[in-house]
Amino acid sequence: MSLVKSVRDSGLKRRRFLVGAGVAAGAGALARQLPLNVIEPARAEQEVPGAPVPTEIKRTICSHCSVGCSVDAVVANGVWVRQEAAFDSPINMGAHCAKGASVREHAFGEHRLRYPMKLVNGKYQRISWDQAINEIGDKLIELRQNAGPDALMLIGSSKHNNEQSYLLRKWAAFWGSNNCDHQARICHSTTVAGVAQTFGYGAMTNSFNDLHHSKAVLFIGSNPAEAHPISMLHFLHAKELGAKMIVIDPRFTRTARFAHHYVRVRPGTDIPLVWGILWHIFQNGWEDKEFIANRTYGMEDVRKEVAKWTPDKVSDVTGVPEATVRIAAEMLATNRPSSVVWCMGITQHHVGTANVRALSILQLALGNIGKPGGGANIYRGHDNVQGATDVGPNGDSLPGYYGIAEGAWKHFAAVWGVDYEWIKSRFGSKELMEKPGITVSRWFDAVNEKPEYVDQPSNLRAVFYWGHAPNSQTRLPDMKAAMQKLDMLVVIDPYPSMTASMHGRTDGVYLLPAASQFETSGSCTASNRSIQWRERVIMPLFECKTDHEIMYLFAKKLGFHNELCKNIKVVLNEPVIEDVLREINRSCWTIGYTGCSPERLKLHMENKHTFNPTTMRADDGPCKGDYYGLPWPCWGTPEMKHPGTPILYDTNKSVAEGGLPFRANWGVEHDGESLLAADGSATKDSQLDTGYPEFDHVFLKKLGWWAELTPAEQAMAEGKNWKTDLSGGIIRVVIAHGCAPFGNARARCNVWNFPDPIPVHREPLATPRRDLVATYPTYDDKANFWRLPTLYKSVQAVDYSKEFPLIMTSGRLVEYEGGGEETRSNPWLAELQQNMFIELNPRDAAQIGALTGEYVWVETPTGARLKMMAMVTERVPIGLVWMPFHFGGWWMGEDLERHYPEGAAPTVRGEACNTGWTYGYDTVTMMQETKVSLCRVLRA
Repeated sequence: MSLVKSVRDSGLKRRRFLVGAGVAAGAGALARQLPLNVIEPARAEQEVPGAPVPTEIKRTICSHCSVGCSVDAVVANGVWVRQEAAFDSPINMGAHCAKGASVREHAFGEHRLRYPMKLVNGKYQRISWDQAINEIGDKLIELRQNAGPDALMLIGSSKHNNEQSYLLRKWAAFWGSNNCDHQARICHSTTVAGVAQTFGYGAMTNSFNDLHHSKAVLFIGSNPAEAHPISMLHFLHAKELGAKMIVIDPRFTRTARFAHHYVRVRPGTDIPLVWGILWHIFQNGWEDKEFIANRTYGMEDVRKEVAKWTPDKVSDVTGVPEATVRIAAEMLATNRPSSVVWCMGITQHHVGTANVRALSILQLALGNIGKPGGGANIYRGHDNVQGATDVGPNGDSLPGYYGIAEGAWKHFAAVWGVDYEWIKSRFGSKELMEKPGITVSRWFDAVNEKPEYVDQPSNLRAVFYWGHAPNSQTRLPDMKAAMQKLDMLVVIDPYPSMTASMHGRTDGVYLLPAASQFETSGSCTASNRSIQWRERVIMPLFECKTDHEIMYLFAKKLGFHNELCKNIKVVLNEPVIEDVLREINRSCWTIGYTGCSPERLKLHMENKHTFNPTTMRADDGPCKGDYYGLPWPCWGTPEMKHPGTPILYDTNKSVAEGGLPFRANWGVEHDGESLLAADGSATKDSQLDTGYPEFDHVFLKKLGWWAELTPAEQAMAEGKNWKTDLSGGIIRVVIAHGCAPFGNARARCNVWNFPDPIPVHREPLATPRRDLVATYPTYDDKANFWRLPTLYKSVQAVDYSKEFPLIMTSGRLVEYEGGGEETRSNPWLAELQQNMFIELNPRDAAQIGALTGEYVWVETPTGARLKMMAMVTERVPIGLVWMPFHFGGWWMGEDLERHYPEGAAPTVRGEACNTGWTYGYDTVTMMQETKVSLCRVLRA
């Protein structure tokens, strides 16, 4: 019988014994300090047979798709006995998907890592935490001395809450490297770059609930019925109210079955299709002319590009009939406000950032930004991807999107109470300190590449996989080769992930058991920017430790724990989470993570029932006036009581009530044209009824508002701007005058500092339409991009289409999450989907004689050969195959079960489709290409 089994069978009795032992020990310690005359003989309490066990409710958040569903965990004597639907949550209103309904198993799963392990002669052996910290720490010190701090790569995770994410970025800074990254690189980095460079902030503009106001919704590259099921509740409510639904996807998804209008597009041609829609909008005068004139820059340049995409040309390139495109355009234009929802079908391309910008421009042309029912709505894929992006381990930025220039480092040196020169001394050089680090999408190239081509002093020699699944990345054979070259590979995770089984090493691998999200507390940020407080449900099981305790223990070994936690109390080696959030509150003025104190977030969780499920506003109760989760930006200090910003760029509210214009982030003019909003275009109650730049001490003095700062605020704000003024005085005064701290500007349709200032179509690197390559070529190869050479034209130049005639694409299932290690270990979910599969059109299947349920081989141009079951279905068109990306645990036909630690292999294993993906990276963010490649399928 396993340890977990024994805990389950007699959980309450065992817990009572442990609690009783603790009480006895505590009483004994107390007794030793009491006068003798008060000590009485101890008496054991008699258990009353049949008496109910007292229970308590712990409020937590589902650990999956970032919709932010609440879960009520019922705990008895410290044991999580069951979970109940949180009917009082304005987000999920008592509903759960299959994953959400089974999160208790995530904590109690039998396949979890239970104690630290080390690979010795090809076998994992149990070691102590002391041995693990000391051996890994000694190796890191040796590595630092021999190769410098940039020889280490930290791959963080959205399993981390905001505080852990923030602490890991701080840890990397004090270690002395920007080589840190996390999941968002490979799911929504293109969204962040594209949306931020267009509107000002890199996040979803509205909320799931706000879809109630939509008259039409365009889902493109998004399948929420499976990927974000609870979000569909809000859309289906809108549909009941009359909203039209358009779905654009190469595959007829479960979302598409609800659509009024389904558009089947050739993968990799999103920009021509969006420009084709916009062609009809401009041709018919359906655009919002006043919005364009007052609040956008560069739309005329877009018109010139769109004019090239006549209906016949769009149809030829995208495969979509002309009439189908026109219907989509008319439905969006005549049913406003209309919303656009996208996910990884848009972002995971070598033109992902350009795709995002094309959709953002579409919404600007229709005047749909800043309005209830409109917006650019981007659904994230893990519980805290948004928060980890906002404040976590990004190689090109410090928390809050401050960047890594000298000014940003000095701002955080002041917040952290650490000397800037000391931080600088931790890096190999000032140049490296201000250079973006290696990305998670390509860390293995920084191992395999010749040293002279890597733009840092050393190749990578050690990697920490901290909660991240390797099978969510592409080019796994190259990754495996890199793993074998490393000096050391460290995996920190509640479950071992495929990292533990795929490396092919015999030593130099450590597995450290991390606590799950339910064994710690802290805040996490949903896709809609709402921040929720997650209570600790149970104490860490087995020998697991929380991520922030592990960070602290390594910092202690490496000698910078005092700097790491200078302003943070540490209790039993655990930095106090509330103190970490308060440090975030004091530092991240840029995105308004400053008003969301632990106390305010906890109050929201306790009073969820007081928030309106459409507006997300509390109309009564202790949170009256707040929006649920204080969606950022939540300006100023907590004492200012800013309510949060439910809809970005909504000028119909005052800034003090959650309104905002577009951000002035690119100066005041470009090529002689103003970038500021037109006269009369400002937020409600603004005392500046025109466009204005971002605020700093000089601007405040010119306006005569400086005197409104207190003397103490003036002393701190002198020489600072709204982002670096630690007093918060500039923001307080500016908002009192009805203005936005970041200025009032125009959204940019022309991003002049991007490779394509106006998005243009570029054929996929692995395209079957070779006739289009000359007309729509990809980019030139780059010698140095995020520290590595990056190929484009030299990859596209090779024609694989004759040997590999099928277009290959991928997506999500409702049963599993991300790399799938936790969910494929969950018996309830594993029962629902037991095999990796590939969807084949009946005509393609007939050509090779494949039947549903039979094994086939999928071969790709990389030489990968993947064995999986065929599913013959008309969901995919002729010439296209589709695979889910959650599987792992097989390697080109071989089951890797024996390579996992004993008992830790997931219940369901299968080929990781990312093993076969070909080369391709976004030209701005290094996002990996996972939506268009080529393959062939053979009977097994």
